[in-house]
Amino acid sequence: MINIEKLKEFSYDVVGALISVKSELGPGLNEKIYQEGLAMELTFQNIEFEREKLVHPTYRGTPMESTFFLDFFCKKSIIVELKAVSALTKEHRAQLFNYMRIVEPKIGILVNFAPSFTEIERYYYDPNSLEIVNSEGNNIQERHMGTH
Repeated sequence: MINIEKLKEFSYDVVGALISVKSELGPGLNEKIYQEGLAMELTFQNIEFEREKLVHPTYRGTPMESTFFLDFFCKKSIIVELKAVSALTKEHRAQLFNYMRIVEPKIGILVNFAPSFTEIERYYYDPNSLEIVNSEGNNIQERHMGTH
């Protein structure tokens, strides 16, 4: 069983950086602007990160040539997926959950900068059960991704 409270504390500075970016830039800009702002804020706060981290998924243990990019990979264990859309959808969540299933980070953060208030959703990966859970510890994987 994972310690969600400890993981929340571990991600507190990254969430703070997201809030700082939104406070500085405001709503309604495109995703690339928020991405650049977050890279600057993470640098200002000395938070370790990789921007647009290249990932090769595997198929039956063999690396694939196909790739995808994580918007941000912070502190070697937090995926941050940025959006600038009218509302987060199940497709946005499914994208993050699939990234989490493949990369197996401790935490996945989905953020939407477009609305007047910042939408920030945190999810946690349990390496023992291979489940993705929400802040209440409920398994959300089946609801959004289907069984696999």
